[in-house]
Amino acid sequence: MPAHRNPCRSRRGPATWLTPVTVAIALVLAAVLVGCSVGTTRGGTDAADHDGRGALAGAASPGASTDPASAELDVRAENAKPGGDCGLARLGYNHAVEGWLDRTSVRSGDNVRLFASTTAATLKASVFRIGWYGGRTCRLVTAVGPLPGRVQAPAAHDPKANTISTSWTPTTTFDTRSWPPGAYLIRLDDADGFQTYIPLTVRSLTTSGRVVMLAAVTTWQAYNAWGGYSLYHGPKGFDDRARVVSFDRPYDYGDGAADFTGNEAPVIILAEKLGLPVAYATDIDLHADPQLLDGARAVVSMGHDEYYSPAMREALTRARDQGVNLAFLGANAVFRRIRLGPTAFGPDRLETGYKVAAEDPLNAVGDVSVTANWPAPPKASPESSLTGGMYQCNPVHADLVVRDPGHWLFAGTGVTTGSRIPGMIGSEYDRVDLAYPTPPRIEVLSHSPVVCRGRPDHSDVSYYTADSDAGVFDSGTSAWVCAVTDVCGPGATGPVVQNFVTTVTTTLLTTFAQGPAGRRHPGVRSVPDDDARGGGNPGAER
Repeated sequence: MPAHRNPCRSRRGPATWLTPVTVAIALVLAAVLVGCSVGTTRGGTDAADHDGRGALAGAASPGASTDPASAELDVRAENAKPGGDCGLARLGYNHAVEGWLDRTSVRSGDNVRLFASTTAATLKASVFRIGWYGGRTCRLVTAVGPLPGRVQAPAAHDPKANTISTSWTPTTTFDTRSWPPGAYLIRLDDADGFQTYIPLTVRSLTTSGRVVMLAAVTTWQAYNAWGGYSLYHGPKGFDDRARVVSFDRPYDYGDGAADFTGNEAPVIILAEKLGLPVAYATDIDLHADPQLLDGARAVVSMGHDEYYSPAMREALTRARDQGVNLAFLGANAVFRRIRLGPTAFGPDRLETGYKVAAEDPLNAVGDVSVTANWPAPPKASPESSLTGGMYQCNPVHADLVVRDPGHWLFAGTGVTTGSRIPGMIGSEYDRVDLAYPTPPRIEVLSHSPVVCRGRPDHSDVSYYTADSDAGVFDSGTSAWVCAVTDVCGPGATGPVVQNFVTTVTTTLLTTFAQGPAGRRHPGVRSVPDDDARGGGNPGAER
C-alpha cells in the first residue's frame, strides 16, 4: 500500500515511505482524496456537482486575498471569493520535501513558523483555505518564495519513551492577519517539482451560535510514524512503540496532511457549501480552553477522533449538558486517554499515550490522567456515556442495514426497512452496547451484521437526546466522512453510498445548526434485543 492512509482500511500496520515504484499509485490516490488532476478526470464529473463530491480541486487562483480577517466568519462572503488549485501533481518521497509548523492552530494575527526540509535548492509555500468557492474547494490566501532550500538535521530519538522530534531551523514566518478562520493546507513546492502539504487550523474567536468543526490533531499525531515510531508501533512492532509522540516533526502520511484530506475535508466542504455558520478549532484548543464551546450550536467530530485528554472530554460533556449538539462522524471516538505537555516550541506539543496502564508512571498513584483506554481502569469511563455507541472491533467491511427508515435523519434517502448501503461499515465500528453506560433515550437507526475476528456482531448508527435537549449522533463506522466525497475506496463507493451519506449528513448538519435538536426531535429508547443483552468490547485494537 502507498503511504497515504485509506480512511477505510485498518491502520494498524506500519506506514511506509513512498518509493519511485509506488509513487505513481500514490499520485492517483492523492488525486482522488484531494480532487486534483494528474492528467485524467474522474469520469468527467466536475468537482462542483450538486452532491458535494470532490475535495480540493479547481482552476488557478488569480492571487492572494488582502481582505482583513473578521472576528466572526461570514461563510457566504468568504466562499464568494475566487477559488484556486491546491492539488498535488507530484508527491515528494524519501524526504524530498516535508515540513511542520510550530502551532497546530492560530488565531488570525498570530505568527506561525514553518520548518521545512528539502533536497532541492529552493521551495515555495502556498497557503490555501478549504471551503466551497463557487464549485472549487480551496482558495489561495497567500504564497511566499522562492525560499532557500536545505536538508534539515536528522531526527532525535529519546529512548525513554521512543519519542521522535526535530530541532530544525525556521524556514519562514507567516503573518496570519489576513487569514480568516478555517481549515488550511500549506502546500510546499520545491524546485525539483515535488510537493507536500502541512495542515493548520485558524481557530475562530468565538463559537457562539456556530457549528464547530473540530480537527482531531491528537489522533493524527498518534498514528504519525515519521522517524520510525508512533503510538502504535516502532521498528519491531507494538512492544517498542512510542509512549510519547511530538508535534515537532512532519506527518509521514503520503500527502503530509495526516487524516485531513480523507477524514475531515469532505464534511468541511459540505458544511461550507451549505452556508452553515461554522467555526473552527482543534481538539488541543478544546484541551486548553474549557469555555471554548460556550454558546455553540453543535460540535462536529469528524472521521477519526480517538485520542482525548480528561480536559477535552470534560469540555465536550459540559457542552452537551448545556444543549450543544454533538455529531460523531466516525467510529472509535473518545477511546484513548492521553495527556499533553510542552516542548521547546510551545505548550501541548507532546502527547503521552501508554495505552497499557501498568506502564504509565502515574498508574502507581491512581491519577485520573493515567493513559489507559477510557473504558479501562484506573478511573474507567467508557465513551458510550458521551457518544452513545461503544467501540467494538476492527477490521470489518460490511453493508449498512437500515433498521428505522422513518427516522427524521433518513428523510429524503428513500430507504426502507432492510435497505443495504454497500460497504459502509468498516474498518472500525461502534455498537450501542448496554453492557456499558448508555444514555436512556437512544435510538438505533441502522443495525448492521458484521463479523470481526471470527465473532458475529452488529454496527449501529445511533441518535440520542440529553436532558439539555442536545442531540448526539454516532455514525458507528469509520467510513462515513470519506463517503461524502466518494473517496473510501473499494467496497464503499458509488452514487448509492454517496447520495445516502450526503443526504443524511446534510439533514444532520442543518438541523444541528438550529440549536438543541431534542426540542424538535426528542430521542425515544429504541434498541434491538441483541444490543440490550450487551456483549462487551470484543476486539479493541491495541
